[in-house]
Amino acid sequence: MEIFSTIKETKECLMSLKKEGKTIGFVPTMGALHRGHASLLERGEKENDISVSSIFVNPIQFNDKKDLEKYPRTISEDIIKLKSAHCDVLFAPSVEEMYPAAPIPSFCDSLKEPEKRRQKKTEKNNPFDLGNLDNVMEGKQRSGHFQGVCVVVKKLFDIIQPDKAYFGEKDFQQLAIIKHMVQTLSVPVEIVPCPTVREPDGLAMSSRNTFLNPDERKNAALIYKALMEVKNLTSPPNPSSPKGKESMKVADLKKWVEQKINENPFLKLEYFEVVNSETLASVKDWNEAIPLRACIAVKAGAIRLIDNIAL
Repeated sequence: MEIFSTIKETKECLMSLKKEGKTIGFVPTMGALHRGHASLLERGEKENDISVSSIFVNPIQFNDKKDLEKYPRTISEDIIKLKSAHCDVLFAPSVEEMYPAAPIPSFCDSLKEPEKRRQKKTEKNNPFDLGNLDNVMEGKQRSGHFQGVCVVVKKLFDIIQPDKAYFGEKDFQQLAIIKHMVQTLSVPVEIVPCPTVREPDGLAMSSRNTFLNPDERKNAALIYKALMEVKNLTSPPNPSSPKGKESMKVADLKKWVEQKINENPFLKLEYFEVVNSETLASVKDWNEAIPLRACIAVKAGAIRLIDNIAL
């Protein structure tokens, strides 16, 4: 595996490979790799001639300096895992290499500003038109986060110039936003959604899971269990719900999930939404013609965990 830290070296290497007719599969990461990342890399390796990954902890997508500071940085272990997944090229730049000049005002630096002033400043400097995709769910909780994600992903696409890029469905809103960005900007890359990889008890794999204490980790499995119960309640035939979606209103379902999660002393629900899989708009009534997704965010102690399933 070749490892580069500069844009120039990375471009030169990959450009020469593309001139040879090689196809490139790309998996962008922030490091702290786990089996979920490995599954993306393995698929990319199977579907392309060259497997490329990046490790870059992107500062402009963090809303909280403490989150940025404590984000796990395990580059030595990550390199071993990338080699095991048959990654051919790793791009691991510094912040200075990626952002020699600030692309947009740092969301971290503006956190102490009054909310209204911060919101106006962020909106004024938003480089991407994401419609309403970044104003719901995670967008409500993490203002400006997806603008920061799009800045770095677009920059990485420009550097790597992949044929295909692989993203996990665990971050479903991020996946939808990146698809939107690629489509609206006509970026010549195919976005490949990949199924969420889970622990044996169903918890979606995430770098954040390492921060959970034993009690939080044990009880976090309830998140996926609740999602599966939602799926069962809305999918006939079911003895307790013979008519499926017709027998339970969306509003009642949301109340049920809230009660289910919040009755556990280790968990607190931030949101549960049933959304249109394409627009991410919340639905109030069932419509079989619309592909739906159940999305959830839960705090286990101080750690935010997100998950989703198709309905």
